[in-house]
Amino acid sequence: MDLSIDTLFKKDVDNIFIQFFRYVFVGGTAFLIDFFLLYLFSDVFGIYYLISAALSFTISLIFNYLISTHWVFNKKQFENKIFEFYIFALIGVMGLGFTEILLYLFTDIIGVYYLISKIITAAIVLFWNFMARRMMFYGKTLK
Repeated sequence: MDLSIDTLFKKDVDNIFIQFFRYVFVGGTAFLIDFFLLYLFSDVFGIYYLISAALSFTISLIFNYLISTHWVFNKKQFENKIFEFYIFALIGVMGLGFTEILLYLFTDIIGVYYLISKIITAAIVLFWNFMARRMMFYGKTLK
């Protein structure tokens, strides 16, 4: 497997490991946006953390969509970009559902600080989002 800088960052690839590497990179950046906005909305603006989580998630989802569809998966599968975003967002909303449940579980039930809960939750939901988008949206299996 070619792991050159060009392959990792520039070339269109279909390799699951390189796509996952890129997805972690994009997802990490989206997570930082999400995490910062969660903190901003909750601690600075005083919005309840579960509502803040939904707002920050939505903003980071848009970022993730724009970068993932062009750089991670390199697919222009749908001419209708609204439909394409709808599918991408639908998977993301399912991830948001998992996020909200896990945040509640870790924070309200177990008693973990909500920002630490967010980090744990993001790591778990990352795998769901990547595999669901690769398989359902782009029609790729685990190969």
